[in-house]
Amino acid sequence: MKERAVVTPLPARAIEDWLTDYRLALAGKDAATIDAYLRVVRQFACWFASRPGNDGQFYPQAITRTAVDMYLSTLKSSSHKHLARSALSGFCTWLIEEQGVLEKNPTRGIIIPPQAALAPRVLSEEQRYVLRDLVEREADLRGTAAFALGYWAGCRVSDVSWLLMENLHVTQKAGWMLVGHKGGKQREVDLTNEARRAVYDYLQSDTRKDSAYVFTSQRAKNGEGERDGWRWTEDGIHVWWQGLKARARRAEAELIDDVTFHDLRHDFAHRAREAGWSLEEVAYYLGHLTKSGTPAIQTTVRYTQVSREQVKHKLRSIKG
Repeated sequence: MKERAVVTPLPARAIEDWLTDYRLALAGKDAATIDAYLRVVRQFACWFASRPGNDGQFYPQAITRTAVDMYLSTLKSSSHKHLARSALSGFCTWLIEEQGVLEKNPTRGIIIPPQAALAPRVLSEEQRYVLRDLVEREADLRGTAAFALGYWAGCRVSDVSWLLMENLHVTQKAGWMLVGHKGGKQREVDLTNEARRAVYDYLQSDTRKDSAYVFTSQRAKNGEGERDGWRWTEDGIHVWWQGLKARARRAEAELIDDVTFHDLRHDFAHRAREAGWSLEEVAYYLGHLTKSGTPAIQTTVRYTQVSREQVKHKLRSIKG
């Protein structure tokens, strides 16, 4: 009986080789967009290579709408899905027009359903205590200052990472800053005493490098579009945050395990509303602004909307 021939597929071109060529096609975009797009394509390529039948290799000519659709379904947030679809659409267009390995764009026609708006995080008194106590125990002036800007000023990680010395003014008695890296929505805000003291103490320490940026890294990097190489990156802040939580005691860790740095911003908005701030005031302070500079109330409402737990607690106060 004649044996059946075994067909062995030729080795596929390495993923990094595709990315190297695709990076050249993205040359007209800003550095942050290029990094985001390449990261998405790399993650998709690795996921696609692990699908049955691909033998751990990346075959871009075999990308289908089903593959893209199922990959997008693995992503959690709607914003991440939109970014991934945009990045993959551009990559597939390049494969069609410049490489000739695809006949049609598999991302076309894929609709990402809107994500239900969830009530942003409100920390419990126990969580607030654990986080503030943990930060104090660490006695890390840089970390204490970064935490203070998140907890006492509602800053994003990007606000902290990109804050320039020229935009920060703090003394022993007063403090304000020009903040707002994301979307170019800068605004001048005054600092609470808690935030001002923490930042002032950090600036007076010998741990900070001589840099245009307020928060500096332990070692220099060469990032495109930066004043110098000492900026404490957003990834670096997230790594610090995870390390901080990892040093919590077991009972503490159970309370704060899933708390993110961005949750500090959510919680600040709720505490500001409880303190009597208007929606317009919260919107301005957090940088929820329209292109014309007016408060974007709808965005702020999402940050301060009530949760089921809040309503459940108040049910007990209804009289019969």
